[in-house]
Amino acid sequence: MARSIWLRQERSGRGPAPEHSRARIAAAAVELADEGGLDAVSMRKVAAAIGAGAASLYRYVETRDELLELMADAAAGEIDLSRPPSGDWRADLIALAHGLRDVYRRHPWMLDISPGRVALGPNTVDVLEYALTTMQDLDAPTRAKMEAFALLNGFVALLVRTEKELGGRTTEWHEAQAEFLASVVTAGRHPHLAAAFADPSPAPPRDTDMLDGVLPRVLTGLLDTGGDRT
Repeated sequence: MARSIWLRQERSGRGPAPEHSRARIAAAAVELADEGGLDAVSMRKVAAAIGAGAASLYRYVETRDELLELMADAAAGEIDLSRPPSGDWRADLIALAHGLRDVYRRHPWMLDISPGRVALGPNTVDVLEYALTTMQDLDAPTRAKMEAFALLNGFVALLVRTEKELGGRTTEWHEAQAEFLASVVTAGRHPHLAAAFADPSPAPPRDTDMLDGVLPRVLTGLLDTGGDRT
């Protein structure tokens, strides 16, 4: 496996300074992806966008996967981490989730990068560090905290993917599914589902954001118990 691009110096100690920075290359690739998705990103197109030859781009990135790493990390750098942790870890993580969703919405191509295909970059590590900082006083194993961050990221990605597929009409979709299920339970063959519909607990308001209404309960279930502490 090739050495991580983040462990290689951006410029060599010998020879002339590089004509193009990683940040410039990433910005050009992100712009292409924002306009046409990941399929619009190629070494040749990125090279043309920065005014370089395709062959010369390989002086900076060795593979397209490395290019995707630069892009994903540049997008992660857009998340605002300037807000100091408030001491309320749930509120802080939900605020982070909203920032992450904004990035996914601006750059939906990020949803098409296969998990595990790109390595963590400096900005992504900063986001992880921020998340762990918000949980620093929480009595839970570090492993559970790492899992919580991974779950948060996956939850946000799934939510944005659903919004994308439904054209943003998630409320209408949920209402249609609820109407169908309500009709199904009347047949009497799904007693547990019928009990769920008969639950007297008040339903959340129709306009409740899933990040605010569902994600806090998911994180609480994982982190308040602390998982397996052995």
